Formats: sequence, C-alpha cells, structure tokens
Amino acid sequence: MDTASYRLEWRELALWRGDRCLQSGLNGQLEAGQALTVRGPNGCGKTTLIRTLCGLSQPETGEILWQGIAIHRNRPDLHANLAYAGHSNGLKGDLSTRENLRFAAVLRGRHTNQNELLHGLRLTDCADLPTRNLSAGQRRRAALARVLGSGAQLWILDEPFTNLDAAGIEWLGIRFNHHLSLGGLLLMAAHQASQVDPDRETVLDLPGINA
Repeated sequence: MDTASYRLEWRELALWRGDRCLQSGLNGQLEAGQALTVRGPNGCGKTTLIRTLCGLSQPETGEILWQGIAIHRNRPDLHANLAYAGHSNGLKGDLSTRENLRFAAVLRGRHTNQNELLHGLRLTDCADLPTRNLSAGQRRRAALARVLGSGAQLWILDEPFTNLDAAGIEWLGIRFNHHLSLGGLLLMAAHQASQVDPDRETVLDLPGINA
C-alpha cells in the first residue's frame, strides 16, 4: 500500500474515567508524514486518548477511523501497521532487550539495526539481560527501541522522553523526523518539546479537568 494513503481520523470523541468526563468533542486526523503531540496537565486524559486511538480503550461516544474505515471493522489492518509503547512497556520479561527487538522485527518481516537502537538508547550494557531484571528506566527505553525497530507505519507513544538525558532526547528526535520523512505517522503524549520538525507537527493542548 502506498504510504501516502495512511490516515488515522477521530470524530467527536468523548473520554470518561468512571463518572467523570475527561474530554469531549475531540476531532482530528493524522496522515502520512505527520506527527501529533498531545499535551496537558496531569489527569486531563492524555493517556486515555492515546490508548483510545490505538483501540485499547473505548470512547464513550464518537468514532475512530483507520484508512477511512471504523477501527472496530478494520482492527487487524490497524494493528498490523501500529506499534505502541505505553506505561506497561509491552516487553516479554523472559527475553532480553535484544531478543525482544528481534521478536518484534520478525513478526513484521523486518530486519532491524539493533546495535544502533541499543547504543542510541543507552542499552548496550544490559542488552542481553532478561528485561524483567532491568530498572524501570531501562525497561522504558527498551520499549521505545522495540517500537523504533518494529517497521510499523504508525508509532503511538506515551511520554517517550521519560528517563532520557539530553543526548537521548536529541537522538530520539532525529529518529522521529526520519520516520516522518519516510511517510510514517507519529502520535505521542509528552510534557516537553517533542524535537519534531515543526512543519510536520501539530500540538493538541488538552484543558485541565475541574474538580
């Protein structure tokens, strides 16, 4: 499929947590070569929106479309083209970081330059340890490496810059921009500057929730 045709769209989304409405009337779209960065105060629904747009949570109202088709009817194609790193990391704890990267790439029929990813995210020294034995910060960076090496068209990331130093943030920004230059899509929640080319980025500022 031509990468120029990839498109994620959402219409009139309402997000709730329990009996509280977090956000309503959310509309937007993300196309090939574009990034959307979601910002806002803690508790405003950034993670809920990220999870909803990749099909892990259901909106209270509204619809989400991938390739112009509602995701409940197009879920296999969405998931075949999506890589997600949230707070749970999604790593196989019995496998090393290197093995997790290899497993994710093989699933998509990809070859990944593991050494570049491991070096860029400061994981070389622990690359062959089971990920269950890594620190929280190391596991977080390993989850990022898994997404970056997946070959997926759509990257969805929740706070990707957490536990990265300035050099790591700069390196990640370079990877983001390269992904977008190839027609990839990037959706992330972040508190800080994204390092993405501003000509390719849209920022969505979610308002806080009144008590």
